[in-house]
Amino acid sequence: MKYYEVEFKITAPADAMQDARDLIAALAGDEGFEAFEETYCGTRGYVQTGAFDGGAIDRLVEDFPMDGVKIAYTIRDAEYKDWNEQWEENGFEPITIGSRCCIHDGRHLPQSHFDITIEINARLAFGTGTHETTRMMVACLLDARLEGKAMLDCGCGTGILAITALKLGAARAVGYDIDEWSVDNARHNSEANNVGGRFTAMQGDANVLDTVDGEFDVVAANINRNILLADMPRFFSKMKKGGLLMLSGFYTEDARLISTRAAELGLKQAGAASDNGWACMVFER
Repeated sequence: MKYYEVEFKITAPADAMQDARDLIAALAGDEGFEAFEETYCGTRGYVQTGAFDGGAIDRLVEDFPMDGVKIAYTIRDAEYKDWNEQWEENGFEPITIGSRCCIHDGRHLPQSHFDITIEINARLAFGTGTHETTRMMVACLLDARLEGKAMLDCGCGTGILAITALKLGAARAVGYDIDEWSVDNARHNSEANNVGGRFTAMQGDANVLDTVDGEFDVVAANINRNILLADMPRFFSKMKKGGLLMLSGFYTEDARLISTRAAELGLKQAGAASDNGWACMVFER
């Protein structure tokens, strides 16, 4: 089975870039595209060669329904791979975060001593430590005092952030994700790291927080900008006074939008980092 890799380069104001990425993916999905990944300059999509309609994509780009946004695209052949299946089969090389933490899969074990090691088997879910946002979020957790604390992982993916918090001494962690497979994967990984008894994973979006009792010392969310902006009031409602909100999944040019939203909620910025165009911010209630 052969695929095209289509690179959509988006020119847009900073505050419109994420909306443009989301919309081009939705519209291209209607034209048979099967998978997408965000890039710094736009979005990359994959479509079977037999399903590709160049005329439809030309019209989509020419008639893109956002003012001030221009899109250009290029096409190249992409070797077909079942990306998720290959990732699950091959795993990834150990990843170190500073000198204290090593993230590895079940096939590639760390060769040195670390304060904590985290075993993650991706099984189709996002969050192994290979992405800049995940690494920055883990680093934030390493800098926090988590002994005996309660932690909330919003959009938990593999469960890596909750597992990190629990291995750093957190008393309990709750995670949720809209994807059923991710929830199952997070539970599996928590058991593999011997913290399953202190971890609760739920399927759903931020609305599931209505069913969660208590408040949290640390709330972490590594999700895209638009979801963060929409859900930050819910995150805030679950934070203890003096608690921390750790956010990533957005680009550096979107940091001002995030900090403005945080200020509207009465949160104070307590830290920030960036890596390869991606941003991470920490706020305190």
